[in-house]
Amino acid sequence: MTRPLIGIGMLAAALSCGPLAYASAPPSSQPPLVATRVAAAPTIDGALDDEAWRGPAQPMGEWRSYNPLNGDTIPQQTRVWIAYDDRYLYFAFQCDDQDPDHIKASVARRDTVFSDDWVGLSLDALGTGQVSYHMMVNPAGVQMDMLNSASSFEDLAPDWTWDSAGWRTPSGYSVEIRLPLESIRFKGGDNIRMGILFWRHVSRSGVSVSWPGMNSGQWVFDVHAGLIFNHLESRLAREVIPSATYNRTRSREDTPAWSGVLGGPQAGVSASVGLTSTTSLDATVNPDFSQVESDAFQVEVNQRFPVFYSEKRPFFMQGSDVFKLAGLGNGDASMLAAVHTRQIVDPIAGAKVTGTVGRFTFGTLNASDEAPGKLAAENDEPGAGRNRQFNIGRVQYGLGPSSFVGAIVTDTRFAGDDNHVLGGDLNLKLTETQHASAMLLQSWSDRRGDKSQGVGMQANYSHSTKRSTQSAQFEHYDPDFAMDTAFYTRVGFTSGSGYLDYNFYPDKAKYPWLQRISPFTLVQRARDQVQGGDEITSVTGVRFAMTRQGFVGVNAAFGQEPYAGHEYPVRKLRTFGFVQLFRWLQANAFFVNGTAIYYDPDDPYAGRDRSLSVGLTLQPTGRFTEDVSYTHEVFHRADDGRRVYDLDIINTRTTYQFTRFVFVRGTVQYDSSRAQVLTDFLASYEMRPGSVLYAGYGSLLERRSDVNGAWTSGVGPYETTRRGLFLKASYLYRF
Repeated sequence: MTRPLIGIGMLAAALSCGPLAYASAPPSSQPPLVATRVAAAPTIDGALDDEAWRGPAQPMGEWRSYNPLNGDTIPQQTRVWIAYDDRYLYFAFQCDDQDPDHIKASVARRDTVFSDDWVGLSLDALGTGQVSYHMMVNPAGVQMDMLNSASSFEDLAPDWTWDSAGWRTPSGYSVEIRLPLESIRFKGGDNIRMGILFWRHVSRSGVSVSWPGMNSGQWVFDVHAGLIFNHLESRLAREVIPSATYNRTRSREDTPAWSGVLGGPQAGVSASVGLTSTTSLDATVNPDFSQVESDAFQVEVNQRFPVFYSEKRPFFMQGSDVFKLAGLGNGDASMLAAVHTRQIVDPIAGAKVTGTVGRFTFGTLNASDEAPGKLAAENDEPGAGRNRQFNIGRVQYGLGPSSFVGAIVTDTRFAGDDNHVLGGDLNLKLTETQHASAMLLQSWSDRRGDKSQGVGMQANYSHSTKRSTQSAQFEHYDPDFAMDTAFYTRVGFTSGSGYLDYNFYPDKAKYPWLQRISPFTLVQRARDQVQGGDEITSVTGVRFAMTRQGFVGVNAAFGQEPYAGHEYPVRKLRTFGFVQLFRWLQANAFFVNGTAIYYDPDDPYAGRDRSLSVGLTLQPTGRFTEDVSYTHEVFHRADDGRRVYDLDIINTRTTYQFTRFVFVRGTVQYDSSRAQVLTDFLASYEMRPGSVLYAGYGSLLERRSDVNGAWTSGVGPYETTRRGLFLKASYLYRF
């Protein structure tokens, strides 16, 4: 019992001294911008010929680069206009370019054109420095949006309703944005002040610039300029999304004969109601949680830890930033998410309340999941036919831009299998270049009479300048720690790590294609109680940032990894890279070669692993895209050189976008380790988030054959073992 008390005491001490240690970010040195109230709404067609844009552009200084270089200017000039009326905010951009023929613009799906040229904004509608709406538009008018928060940075999953259009001009391109007031949370009244930042990306150079400029170690909350509206009336969000789906599936898993038809029509409804201008209630009954996007095959052979798949279901994506803890999401950490909603597999209903009151941001999530009861019925286990209940509560208190203190409680219950977690987290922007975060979780579990408890904690520190970045991380998870809502890879683990890099900026006149050289080193020391040994990792390498969005890295890793009571040496060489070779061709590659472990819990052994992945994205026209990736991995035993496995994975995706809203797509995925081929074909009309029409057909082919009357896997030709038809229609109605 000593360790939990010590851990809670450490967090309490951090919270008590946090406001004293925290140095709030100074107000932006930029004078505030003032939006213009208009009587006639502009037409959102991309052409800046409306009355709203005939006045002077907003007074701004130079736009400065933040990636991959910091503080440079670019020859491309950008002008911005801002207007509003009783229902909308309007933004217009004139993006000049000395070489407009080399501007890259694709007609593609939402959130898929970050390698194009684009322009956009970051809007802190509440002015609290905790949450901002990021909206970007390419020259074809295709939208990209991300919800940015102090706890999770940018999240691509949420989508909200807004309108945009792009227009190619002889001198570059122009963009218009119309943002409904119902789509954002803000406080209405007189002299409303929001935070604003604008940014632009030039694809052929790979450079991104912003106004106001961001120095190394800064993010949008540190530099937002003020944006003044003389008067804005709050508009409460009220929307309903009825949906109807039809699916029809057949399979033949145990015999060559097809099973009966499964599935049928279903109807559901989701609703969102603004309780106040900054708080909303979301609820859903018999929700449509169909996976329109298939999860791409990943290498799952000889994987020690579970594979992480992103959430893609609309109800869970909205407001997901509220439930993220400070410091999580780092790929090197044991816990990636404290609330990973894909743990809720087959929900029949759900409800959320999220909002902001003053400095407080809060959220609750309740859902009932049918999947555990169905699985228990199949396996004749306790809980058959019952649902698992998920109850989650979260609150944050803002200490200043990018800084907060928070708490979380989770509760899951299923047929005597209960799990409860209470915790807190802290996120501090110490100075312009320094950032610290920490979280502490205490769990209590009752697995049908088998009771246990445990602590999980993590702390991070980073210091970043134009020349160098230093960071440190500590984490600890008791062997009996458990959190049923979370995604984490292991428990019984304690580690500390440090990272250092240094940036060199070559002479642009001599090396115009090379922008930055960054040698780095990472060291980690850990104790794995479950596997019974010490884990030691040392990685040294160098990264190169180049024009055409090019990126190349090489590193070597040395150390040891414990598994099943043994400590195995680790020696790996890794190389990876990405480049936009032409406007119509992207390429990426990843190669690893070195020692490895075969993770058999009963008979593990050392070996050598070699893996190669290559990918291409071809866009011969602005509407057609072909994505192809190939992975080859081979593993040999170290003692006798025997080949243990040799696998190939191929993923292809072919998309034709007729308009911004209508596309057809075909996906083929091959996995030699499972002897499977997955095909998926989809036609889609996506008018706006919530208003969609889908028609899809998918099939699974596996290598099977009828051997002496038995349906045998892994032999014979590829046979279709599962196929299904999927139809969906939903409509977003605002009132």
